[in-house]
Amino acid sequence: MLVSGIQALRIAAEEGYALPAINYINMEHLTAIIAAAEELEAPIIIQTSQNAIDYAGFEYLRDLGVGAAERARVPVVLHLDHGKDLSLNVQCIRYGWTSVMMDASLLPFEENVSAVREVTRAAHCLDISVEAELGFIGGKEGDVANDPYTLPEDAKRFFEESGCDSLAVAVGTQHGLYKGEVKIDYQRIRDIKAAVGGRPLVLHGTSFVPLEMVAQAIDCGINKVNFDSELKMAGMKAIRSYLAENPDAYDLRKMNRPMMAAMKEVAMEKIRICKAEGKAWLK
Repeated sequence: MLVSGIQALRIAAEEGYALPAINYINMEHLTAIIAAAEELEAPIIIQTSQNAIDYAGFEYLRDLGVGAAERARVPVVLHLDHGKDLSLNVQCIRYGWTSVMMDASLLPFEENVSAVREVTRAAHCLDISVEAELGFIGGKEGDVANDPYTLPEDAKRFFEESGCDSLAVAVGTQHGLYKGEVKIDYQRIRDIKAAVGGRPLVLHGTSFVPLEMVAQAIDCGINKVNFDSELKMAGMKAIRSYLAENPDAYDLRKMNRPMMAAMKEVAMEKIRICKAEGKAWLK
């Protein structure tokens, strides 16, 4: 069930739902995510960030992701999240990823386009999708404040000149954990969606964004939503609770089981809010 990101994004855009895209860094995270998708018969994107690759190793995460996807009973896309250099994107393209992201969003527009176009030329030869980012989403991935949100006309031009398959847009969310009130510019999403002719848009930075706000963003045209921090925090909460009740515990398997169960519940919540439940086209 390892499928192309191009195919998965096209179907999501046509049917008006979003692909839940969830990061993993080890076997336990991945097992919880796939179990949630299978129970709800939903297509899923499993993501590896550049930080996760630096932590766990490229080959290890590749073997986990490709193996889990090939055994899954639902369509699974293996995606590189926020790949900031060409070499890592090319490495993922060569070794089994079915979707990559060339994140050159901190560069000037023309340089961003050029970097993404170079990746797209290689990826499309193998039916691999390419995601890009335009505008300032903020939080952990950025370090420049007060940049403007994504402009519809810029998004249209970016798609045309880069050849990318999906675009993460700046509409009010931010990476990591929020410190203030969340404000999503829904009309901007609609305007961008219209300007790009219905092409897939991506929402980053949804940690602890109210579910109804995420659902509204999807109704406005978002077709991929990234999730990460909430699953990690739910898992850590479960481990702390287990250790509080079992202070002498040392068997990682026993403490990992409640962690995986907690992460699975959060993943199921995110799948449902994306309206992806029951959308597995391969069964």
